[in-house]
Amino acid sequence: MTHFPKGLMISAPSSGTGKTTVMLGLLRALKDDGLTVQPFKSGPDYIDPAFHFAAAGRASFNLDTWAMDDTLLDAVTTQAQGADICVGEGSMGLFDGVATRGQSGFGSSAETALRMGWPVVLVIDVGGQAQSAAATALGFKMYNPDLPFAGVILNRVASPRHERLTRLGMERAGVKVLGSLPRRGDLTLPERHLGLIQAVEHPDLEAAIAGYAAFLRENVDLDAIRTVASTAAAPTPRALPRPPAQRIALARDAAFSFTYPHLLEGWRAAGAEILPFSPLKDEAPATDADLVWLPGGYPELHGATLAAAENWRKGMTRHAETKPVHGECGGYMALGEALIDKDGTRHQMAGLLGLVTSYEKRKFHLGYRRAELQAPMPGFGSGAYLRGHEFHYSTILDEPDAPLARVMDADGNPVPETGSIKGHVTGTFFHLITGEHA
Repeated sequence: MTHFPKGLMISAPSSGTGKTTVMLGLLRALKDDGLTVQPFKSGPDYIDPAFHFAAAGRASFNLDTWAMDDTLLDAVTTQAQGADICVGEGSMGLFDGVATRGQSGFGSSAETALRMGWPVVLVIDVGGQAQSAAATALGFKMYNPDLPFAGVILNRVASPRHERLTRLGMERAGVKVLGSLPRRGDLTLPERHLGLIQAVEHPDLEAAIAGYAAFLRENVDLDAIRTVASTAAAPTPRALPRPPAQRIALARDAAFSFTYPHLLEGWRAAGAEILPFSPLKDEAPATDADLVWLPGGYPELHGATLAAAENWRKGMTRHAETKPVHGECGGYMALGEALIDKDGTRHQMAGLLGLVTSYEKRKFHLGYRRAELQAPMPGFGSGAYLRGHEFHYSTILDEPDAPLARVMDADGNPVPETGSIKGHVTGTFFHLITGEHA
């Protein structure tokens, strides 16, 4: 393989420290400096990569040591070919993962950084403390001595005096300060019930990202950031997962937008045709598609629009008579009989499955999933093992169809969200990351 780019990992002690703001600003600032920047996301988050793409102008990919084996991790890493620098964004805190080992690790950002050879830049919220922040930084630096630690970016600094005291602590601890960001209330991305709002819904995303980049350029040593970037050996070139069909009608709009980028890239690379259509615009899937795939998203926010989409519903019914349809999470709910929104209003869905779900009483479902298929689904035969991630607030009121899979959490405990199969139609609550063929 020719030159493989160096990289670094933007992480934090915990969620909510401002690392996404730093990540987006850094991606855009480096791009504005003329670099080709390859973003990555550590862990199973499927909202952040769309923001990364908006900031860097290059598709972002997930690296997940719990869900992915070495072959798939190499295949995903290979997507950085041709970039000048890689920037990874961690999930949760740097060392946070699950308790039971998965395909190649426990799913922590530290594992991703170690595997990639990326030094860690730790974003620390120093609000309410000064020199004490250095103890946090030192603990993270020393927790795993094998992990390269580049330094810290101080966030939400209240005043020049606050910055001076905090820097004194970092100097005493031998921790390099790469930047210091003054407290600003306008730097948070809008939130919604699943965390961040989707990139496609942000009222003025381009202006926001440009603002983050200007803010970082003023307060972070970008030359130092570029200098600390490093990498392990170049990955062995591998192919991404193959497509489940040749012509795939893919629902694509504000209600259906969550598909892992490495899957779509693998489908395209293998020669599959992706045929986008919008249920919200009452578009039917292409009549010559071999498969209809409904990704996750927010159908519960568009219940009335989907209920009125007669053309979409008829097209789905026509396709399902002879050819496969599959839905994930929000897509699974939209394939059901009805969806009840948070106000208690019942909306008719596609009716291809008997599933009825409700958001009236929110119940949080979050975590990795390992599923043993009890019946075939597009791309996989009965008995295959799939790995994915579940993240939603809906409650099942009725699930009358045959279960698609035996589903377990990361520790191997069974979960009740088995998915469904009825005729040519299948659905799961988890978003597929990878599968092991039986």
